Amino acid sequence: MSRRRNIYSGPKSDHFDGERFFDPDGAPPKAFRDVLRWQFDRDRNRAKWPKWAPSPFADKPPPRVDGGKVRLSFVGHVSWLIQTSGLNILIDPVWSARVSPFAWAGPRRHNDPGIAFEALPQIDVVLVSHGHYDHLDIATVSKLTRKFAPRVITPLGNDLTMQAADAAIKAEGFDWHDRVELGGGIAVTLVPTHHWSARGLFDRNCALWASFVLETPAGKIYIVCDSGYGEGRHFRRVRQAHGPLRLAILPIGAYEPRWFMRDQHMNPSDAVKALCDCGAEQALAHHHGTFQLTDEAIDAPVLALADALDQASIPRERFAVLKPGQVWEI
Repeated sequence: MSRRRNIYSGPKSDHFDGERFFDPDGAPPKAFRDVLRWQFDRDRNRAKWPKWAPSPFADKPPPRVDGGKVRLSFVGHVSWLIQTSGLNILIDPVWSARVSPFAWAGPRRHNDPGIAFEALPQIDVVLVSHGHYDHLDIATVSKLTRKFAPRVITPLGNDLTMQAADAAIKAEGFDWHDRVELGGGIAVTLVPTHHWSARGLFDRNCALWASFVLETPAGKIYIVCDSGYGEGRHFRRVRQAHGPLRLAILPIGAYEPRWFMRDQHMNPSDAVKALCDCGAEQALAHHHGTFQLTDEAIDAPVLALADALDQASIPRERFAVLKPGQVWEI
């Protein structure tokens, strides 16, 4: 690997052509003309979100959770604090007011993080799934680095992006199917997901994207931060390679219009199919209700999830929806 223009360079593989990553079972990101078409139609089709939609919950996590229990606190959007075996792990941490390359424009928060930054316990590990701004928030990762100096685990190329912005970030890049020991008997495996990555106009798929399978004393947790459904192959392969799964964390929002979002974001019906495919005992929903990235209403994903579960004859409690600040324990 080299630091050529802070872009990953390495041997070719079945998902890297020597310059850019790709999903052999996926679809390339939409062309710029499609982006313009969507943006042109947005004023007519975009639902209006309330300016502020606060959660009634706010979590103050304990310093550590020991033993075989797993404590999951929903921060909001795709950010979670997972505590188990004396280890504190953050998933795609975003505490910034906007998810954008600009401080003055772009999608803005509609509720506060479910954990105040000052209330965070010592953070040991950060998992960053890919480079989109609503997942890789360098301002937050830098702030975590200054306060806690955590280990940052991420797919190939995103480590270079972080270190180019802040050399102090302890970022480590890994490929699909790499298994990483985190300590305390906890390990994480990076697995393929149906998505893509970019930070600007000219670096599409120059860094890799991934989902995570987290091994805990209470069972394996499948964490899907962003994904289209495709034909469900990735979810079935995770079940075959890593099952049984105790819990799946699955995205349900940012899916309209379908002609544009289908290949990169699941809708609630897709998420229910993904749950069936991966075979997890329990699911938690995320990727909704905090940042308006697409056209659906703020409450549409939760309402559509209930309908999709009913249609599939799956009890609604098997696929739970938390608000920022709520906690789930296994």
